[in-house]
Amino acid sequence: MQKGQLTRNAIIEQALDTATRVGFEQLSLASLAADTNMSKSGLYAHFKSKEALQQAVLELAIERFATMVARPAMRQPRGVPRLEALFEGYLQWLGGTVTQGRCLFMALGQEYRDKPGAIRDQVVQSLKDWHGTIARVVTDGIEEGQVAPDVDPRQFAFELVGIGMSFQQSFKLLGRADAEAMARRAFAGLLERTRQRTSMAG
Repeated sequence: MQKGQLTRNAIIEQALDTATRVGFEQLSLASLAADTNMSKSGLYAHFKSKEALQQAVLELAIERFATMVARPAMRQPRGVPRLEALFEGYLQWLGGTVTQGRCLFMALGQEYRDKPGAIRDQVVQSLKDWHGTIARVVTDGIEEGQVAPDVDPRQFAFELVGIGMSFQQSFKLLGRADAEAMARRAFAGLLERTRQRTSMAG
């Protein structure tokens, strides 16, 4: 990898770390230049605008999420094992040491809720993709006979993401020591409802 690409990657890594703490609007090229020991003109050589940097940061976050959550789950057997792996990866993403309990997507979902533009579109698409991934895994479970045919994949995805959001808030903002245990109970209840229906249907 060429030096210029290595420098660009280092800038994006630092920007992602900063953005997860302060948000995109507070992510300034001036502060980033100080954090990376570069000049502002040096940063501009790699990113022509603040929005270009933000897009690169978001793309890195999407790749990180796929590496930590989606891809490992997809290596598990179809159905409930894959759903359980998705949940485990999601918990790690939301509360693990790698992200330090900060989720860029949740933060940007609030920050860009009423701000139309390319960044908001990218955030919306990434969140839709996550819901879609969960729904596809649920559909696989239905096809495998592990999830009842009357289970709505979109509703399941809605509830799973809701558990994640509640966990992240309880863990990071409220500082509840039992946040993870509560999230696991909530997910177990969600799975149990689908299994009970499967049993009844069988």
